[in-house]
Amino acid sequence: MPHLTTPRRAQAATAVDRMGLGVPGYAHPLVAPVEWGELTRPGTPLHWVALNVADGPGARPDPHCLEAAGRLRNAGVRVLGRLDLAYGTRSFGELVSDAHRFRDWYRVDGFYLDRCPTERTDLPAVRRVTASVRELAEGGGHLVLGHGTHPYPGYAETADQLVTFSGPWTDYRWSQVAEWTADYPPERFCHLVHGLPRTHLEEALRIARWQGAGTVFMTDRTAGGDHSDSGDGGGGQIDPFETLPGYWDEIVSRIGPGVSE
Repeated sequence: MPHLTTPRRAQAATAVDRMGLGVPGYAHPLVAPVEWGELTRPGTPLHWVALNVADGPGARPDPHCLEAAGRLRNAGVRVLGRLDLAYGTRSFGELVSDAHRFRDWYRVDGFYLDRCPTERTDLPAVRRVTASVRELAEGGGHLVLGHGTHPYPGYAETADQLVTFSGPWTDYRWSQVAEWTADYPPERFCHLVHGLPRTHLEEALRIARWQGAGTVFMTDRTAGGDHSDSGDGGGGQIDPFETLPGYWDEIVSRIGPGVSE
C-alpha cells in the first residue's frame, strides 16, 4: 500500500499516542454556533483552532469572534489567526498588518499561514514573514504553515508545524509521505482530509499514524457541501472544513487521550 513506507516511519507512528485535532477554520460563530461550542467540550483532543473572521482579521473587531476565541483560550485551547499567504502573492506589509490586528483584537496564540508556498525560491520570503509574526504572539506563538502538500524540506525549520496534506480521501488513501519527514517527530505534521466516509475513518487514522502526522482533521463533508456518503450532488463550492464532520463524536473518541495503535 502506498502509505506504508519504511520501518523507521512505522516506529515513529507507534509514538503518536498524543494525536490530536487541528481545526483549519470553522465558519463564523453566528453561522456555526454548534461547531464552536463543541470545541470547548471537555476531553476534546484539540491541538489548535484557526480563527478566520473575514478572510483574515476583518476590518474591525468582531464581538462574536472575540467571545468564541475567549472561550477557547479559557478552555486551554490554542487559537491561531489565519493569514492568507495566497501562495506568495500577498505583500509582507499586508500580512504583518493582519497579524497585528489578530493579536490586538483577539489575543491569538499564534498564526495559521494558509496557502503557503512550497518551492525553495519562496523560502526566504516565508522566513521573513514567520520571523516577524512570531514576535507578535505571546511567548513566541505557534506557527502552522498550510502548504497542503510536501514542501521543500527547509520549510520545516521555519514553523512549528506543516500541513503536508490537504485534500480529498480519494487522494489521501493512495498518498505517499516524503522521505525527509522521517527526520522530524509526528507533532511537526498535520493532515487535513475531506470527503472521508465514516466507514473509512479507521483506515484514514491508520494512514496518518503510519505517515507520522500528529495532528489531523478529517470530515465527511465535501467541497460541494454534501456528505461523502450521500451520493447527492453538492451545490456551490464551499470549504469542507467549515462545519463539523457527521462523525465528530466518533473521531473525538478514537483519538482522545490515551488512544493509540
